[in-house]
Amino acid sequence: MKEKTKLFWLIALFLGAYFIPWADPKIRQAGFEAFMMLQEYAQEHVLTCLIPAFFIAGAIAVFVSQAAVLKYFGAQAKKVLAYSVASVSGTVLAVCSCTVLPLFAGIYTRGAGIGPATAFLYSGPAINVLAIVLTARILGWQMGLARAIGAIIFAVVIGLTMAFVFRKDDAERAAGNFYLPDEDDTGRSLAKNGLYMLTMVLILVFAAFAKPGPDAAAIWKGIFAAKWIVTAGLLVILAGMLKAWFKKEELISWVDATWGFVKQIAPLLAIGVIAAGFLLGRPGHPALIPEKYIAALVGGNSLWANLFASVSGALMYFATLTEVPILQGLLGSGMGQGPALALLLAGPALSLPNMIVINGVLGFKKTAVFVATVVVMSTIAGMVYGTFFV
Repeated sequence: MKEKTKLFWLIALFLGAYFIPWADPKIRQAGFEAFMMLQEYAQEHVLTCLIPAFFIAGAIAVFVSQAAVLKYFGAQAKKVLAYSVASVSGTVLAVCSCTVLPLFAGIYTRGAGIGPATAFLYSGPAINVLAIVLTARILGWQMGLARAIGAIIFAVVIGLTMAFVFRKDDAERAAGNFYLPDEDDTGRSLAKNGLYMLTMVLILVFAAFAKPGPDAAAIWKGIFAAKWIVTAGLLVILAGMLKAWFKKEELISWVDATWGFVKQIAPLLAIGVIAAGFLLGRPGHPALIPEKYIAALVGGNSLWANLFASVSGALMYFATLTEVPILQGLLGSGMGQGPALALLLAGPALSLPNMIVINGVLGFKKTAVFVATVVVMSTIAGMVYGTFFV
């Protein structure tokens, strides 16, 4: 961390302690919610979601050939292949807007183009098969179908927009002197590396598998019931792979790379979760901005209602699948169908913690364009949907 950054946070901490009126009951409640959200995130997501994601990101940085990343996700890669893979990645990774960050940082720092990388960043949490099925069952098949189609289209359009706006930056990165390791440097075949990565992805998928609702299909309930048995088995398989296929020096490099991502992302993520909890609180628990005010502002299908829903969704943090019951409650309080879809398309893919970390990886300008594109497209989609479904 740079010395100026350290000084900034020290001054911010001092000013907060000095000026925030903690004697006010609302402020105290907001502060309590901030740390309750941090505790909830630590208990429910760090061990099962974030840590596996960090190890996958470290593995990408160390073991995945940079040539392979550039081939499939680089600025010069075939667009059809790059965006096809990136836009449907969420069907495999049932992750939230924060868990996808280490994976995104891994492929981007390895040389992926800004377009495919941000398409992956959006699609990872947005195109979750279980979440879409749950949306269709609870909020109606029209909403579920609109969410599925919208999320896939969004991923491609967002990626193409970012690639166009920052094409000069991508060209400069592509012209850089990349070190492309030989495929035989490690002595492992491509199949072995693929099985190793697949095993870690499956560990993430099963460990993070959320509890389905009472009306969910039997297959989802069966997967949830067996998730820890499957996860334990996969960990044993992974341990065997590491012992048989990897050298000690490689494992040390893997841990070092993983720790690098932890240092880069975890502090920003914690700050973002605390800020989101202080402003918005947890579902059903009021903080500085009560939920009832949000519900009152998103009735009907006006431009303002859809824009407000998109911005609110972009700032709020949704754990995987929690957006559906939250929206069910908001719809019952008078929220319009259009704003509901706008929030569904913006919310799971963005959050205040997510934005803070993306800014640390991409910089302010790229982050602003990415967030603005998601918000604008969500607003438009909500207005179109709300015109046909009231």
